[in-house]
Amino acid sequence: MQRPLAGLTPRNLVTELTAGVTLLAIAIPLNIGYAQIAGLPPTAGLYALIVPTVIYALLVSSRQLVVSPDAAAAALVASSIGGLAAAGSAGYATLALAQAIISGILFLLMAVFKLGFLASFLSKPILVGFVGGLALDILVSQIAKMLGVKIDSGGEFLDKVSGLVLGLNTFNAWSLAVAAVSVAVLLLGRRFLPKIPWALVVLIVSTIVVVWADLADEGVDVLGEVPAGPPTFTWPVLDWTMWLALVPSAITLTLVTTAEGLLVSRSYAEKNGYPFHANRDLFAFGLGNIAAGAQGSFAMGSSTSRTAAMDQAGSRTQLPSLVLAVGTLLLLLFGTALLADIPSPAIGAVVGVAILPLLGIREFGQLWRQDRFEFAVAATCFLVTLFVGAIPGILVAFVLALINLAKRAANPAIDVLEADDDAKQSLLEGAPTGATTAPGLVVVRMAAPLFFANGAVFTEAVKRAVTGADQPVRHVVIDMEAVSDIDVTGAEAFESLEQWLHDHDVTLSFSRVRPPTRARLEELGLLSGQAFFATNRAAVAALADRGGVSKD
Repeated sequence: MQRPLAGLTPRNLVTELTAGVTLLAIAIPLNIGYAQIAGLPPTAGLYALIVPTVIYALLVSSRQLVVSPDAAAAALVASSIGGLAAAGSAGYATLALAQAIISGILFLLMAVFKLGFLASFLSKPILVGFVGGLALDILVSQIAKMLGVKIDSGGEFLDKVSGLVLGLNTFNAWSLAVAAVSVAVLLLGRRFLPKIPWALVVLIVSTIVVVWADLADEGVDVLGEVPAGPPTFTWPVLDWTMWLALVPSAITLTLVTTAEGLLVSRSYAEKNGYPFHANRDLFAFGLGNIAAGAQGSFAMGSSTSRTAAMDQAGSRTQLPSLVLAVGTLLLLLFGTALLADIPSPAIGAVVGVAILPLLGIREFGQLWRQDRFEFAVAATCFLVTLFVGAIPGILVAFVLALINLAKRAANPAIDVLEADDDAKQSLLEGAPTGATTAPGLVVVRMAAPLFFANGAVFTEAVKRAVTGADQPVRHVVIDMEAVSDIDVTGAEAFESLEQWLHDHDVTLSFSRVRPPTRARLEELGLLSGQAFFATNRAAVAALADRGGVSKD
């Protein structure tokens, strides 16, 4: 088993500690903003950086993935709990804690039963559309915060937009000025001096300006008092019906975090040459989320942006996460007074700029150029998430993904092979009349499992090959090298094809059958009297020399 802080050596200790300070500067302002997005107090975002972060860092197999509440998780928390309790109430916070605990339990179950593969159904188009919809919803709230316009941040997207538009006549000029300068500094700073923690710089400088110029008296909102002290153990006490009501949103959180977290974790492990264990990472996510729910925070996920920042800073261990935990604890013990005067427009600017890449504009363009159906999947997920809700969005996306999978599986590559085994002519793209492997022989290869979605397509393709040949076909050989499985419906298609071929005086044989597939064919009763050939050339030679089917 990999030891905690694997990869840490005396040579890279200074680099890792420096990266930890950078992570602290990035995480503090963002987590305060994400807590506000979720409808929770700032401490909910800060508490997440202490105990849950330590547990995750000591258990995870990834040496670089940074765990934290992120924008998508915060928006999902707000959208799913907002209909059950009023944002900011004690009941709302209790629901957020319970949701994190349920998500943690689901992570543990996935780790125990090795169910990480389920997240593979969240393809790139689904994630692009889902996260993009959440990001645009968040952006409207942050724009309102930057303008000093009051809207219901827990409402539906259209309600937020209408509230923002109707409230434009109440905007605060000083708030707009603070936000505009903050956005300019963040964008230009990230472009020209990316290693500087500009989010922290913006919050410090804007706070000094607000205090010095008494801008709070001019209508600029500030964060307000943040309770001092470390997180304390708690446990949400809810009726069992409320626990059940939280399960769908917790499942969505778990699946999205699993898909994104494992993908990012695997990519950095491959890039930097260290081991990756998906189930161990799921276990770490599980305990981290349970810890978050048990000490006043909300659902944890993977932070792609912070992980990338740590990689650029040269970090290759989880030590920066431990530095982050210690630094956040010290801030809560001795420095909460420094947070009270942080201007809300600056927080809105920091969060707004951070989520801009999540809108997926570049990814949508790429999908449009590469595959229009997958673009439609992403766009549908985006629109449903935005206008109906996050959970319906992910459900619709799953259905579309399955339709896409069935659509591709129903049209596999089916070819008539020529005698050299390499040249082929497709039977699904209008193969020329007369396509045969050798006089009187057709060797057909299908590059997919044979199952209910493509059984009829396969049999019709073989029939076209037989009836469309220039010379009478007496022998059909099915190249089974790429057929890895057959279901009952596929077996019925084989039986139907065999009967049709028999009625037309054509023999049916199989070639290059994998051992597991052969066992499956025998189990389904499809091998009575059939011959097997080691290669297609052997099949052609045997049939040409003997004029019939080899019994080897």
